[in-house]
Formats: sequence, C-alpha cells, structure tokens
Amino acid sequence: MPFPAGTELAVRTHGLRKTYRTRRGRRRVAVEGLDLEVPRGGVHGFLGPNGSGKTTSIRMLLGLSRADAGTMEIFGTTVPRHLPDVVARIGAIVEQPKFFPAFTGRKNLALLARGIGSPDDAVDRVLHDVGLGERADERFRSYSLGMKQRLAIAATLLKDPELLIFDEPTNGLDPAGIREIRDTMRSLGAQGKTVVVSSHILAEVQQVADTVSIIGHGRLLASGRVADLVGGGTAPVRVGVDEPERAAGVLRAGGWEVRVDGERLVVDGVEDAARITRALADERLYVRELVTMAPDLEQVFLELTAGVDSAGGEVHAATPQVPVGAGEVA
Repeated sequence: MPFPAGTELAVRTHGLRKTYRTRRGRRRVAVEGLDLEVPRGGVHGFLGPNGSGKTTSIRMLLGLSRADAGTMEIFGTTVPRHLPDVVARIGAIVEQPKFFPAFTGRKNLALLARGIGSPDDAVDRVLHDVGLGERADERFRSYSLGMKQRLAIAATLLKDPELLIFDEPTNGLDPAGIREIRDTMRSLGAQGKTVVVSSHILAEVQQVADTVSIIGHGRLLASGRVADLVGGGTAPVRVGVDEPERAAGVLRAGGWEVRVDGERLVVDGVEDAARITRALADERLYVRELVTMAPDLEQVFLELTAGVDSAGGEVHAATPQVPVGAGEVA
C-alpha cells in the first residue's frame, strides 16, 4: 500500500491494462497492471516519461477509452459503468479545449454555464478562482497561452467539482504561464479539492504536489508523499574546508565514506552533520560550508525510470477537445 491503511481515496485503480494494435498489426501495451491510488484533497502529481501510459490511464478513468482489464473507482464508485453517478463531481482537461475566439472569456463561460445549468454567479466565481477576474471582458483570441489554459480550468470549475484532472496543463507555456497554472492548482488544492496533474516537468510538480505516483511502461514504480520520496534515507553532505585532503583523511578515520570534489568534500551516509563539524574542529580544521545534498523529485524520477524507452510511444485515439464535466465549447 503506497498510503496508510484508512486513507480516504479520490481515485483507485487495480490491475488496469490497455493494449493497442499498431498500424502494422502489432499489439502494443500502453498500461500494464496499473495500481493507482490518489488520496482525497490536495495536489497529486501523476508522473512518467513520454509513452509511459499517463494519458491512456486518464482517458480510461474518464470513460474516453475502454480498459482491457482491471477495475477503477472514483470516490468509491466503479467507473466507467457508474460514471454518470459521479461525473458532476469531476472536472477534467484532456488536451486543449476550444472556445469562441471572438467572444470574451466571460461570455464563453456564460454560454457553458447556461448549457450545463450552473447558477448565475458561477461565472464570476470561477473567473476569480483562476485569477482572470480583471481580464474576463477581453476577447479570448487576445489571451496568452497561460490565460487560455486558466480559462479552461475555469470551465471545469463551473459545477464546483471535487476532483480535477489536468493532463500536461503547462505544455507550451512560458515560465510566467507555468507559474500561473501552478499557483492556480495550489490554490484549488488548498480549498480541499483533489487535483490530479499529469506532467513530466518535475521541478514544477515538486513545488505544487503533496503526493505523487510515478509510472513507467504502464506500471506503478513509486507512490506516496513527495516529502517521503525525496527525503528517504540519508543524504550526502557537501563540506567546504581548508586542506580538503587532510580533512578527508580525518573523516575516513572516523568511519565516513568521503570523496574529494575539487576544493570540497562529499561525505556519504551522514545521519548527523554536526558530528562532521566536531570531528574536523578537533583537528583544527574549521568548516566554512556544510550543505545536505538532499535528492529532489527529478533525481528520484530519473532513478526509477532509468531505461524506460520513451521511443515506445504512447498510442491513443484522438482526444475530444472538451473539458470533461463542463460541456462542449464550439
């Protein structure tokens, strides 16, 4: 179990499998026995190399593609068989939705709201939630890519869903646009919603996600709290000190594994960095730098997915250009 027993889950899959037939008639496995758990509340990163099965998994979960085997649940309800029972609680963006270019952001959302029966005040509420309140009356065609993506997120919020699923929401965005989407996701998670974000931009996910699942070749490789995945075990310590060679000898004599890296030392397996300072000071070697080299999510990701062949390519049918649960935008 990647999460403690009793954790309330928004999404669960077990033994999920999907294969496709290529143009040459060969069978290609896109998802193979995927066991996925997404806790309720907060932001969950769904990570994997290109072709690892992320989009295929999302499409099966939303009823846009049929699984060959396995089970799926959203809020404890079996999907896709009973998807109509929970669809009002879900908002999702799979690829880019379409809006009327000549209409303002507000008018585009008003048309959607009218079509799905959302209350009159929903449009202003969701525009505020995604930070577009002051730009709502500008034409959609004048929006930056980041603003267009935030309007798409606003569309998914019209029915105030509990679960939001975003597939690669920052693709093609500049740093400012990425920050805007990141802030929006963090805000939604802080409101108690469950936000599942599929991405390969690890630095961005680490800044926003509370929990993650990492997949490769359609299988789960790791899952849990971000803090646990990047903080497990002991981390190397970088030490800046005069006379690094002599200092290395002192530390090796004390039982540490040490390597000299230029004018600094890297000490492995450190549980208490203060002991390094004391051992060196006893020999009149004084530390000017002591930095724990904790791994980040990208390092964990690369170690887990080493050898995963992105050239295998995830195969999937054309994706409808609509935000799921918000209604179609022509």
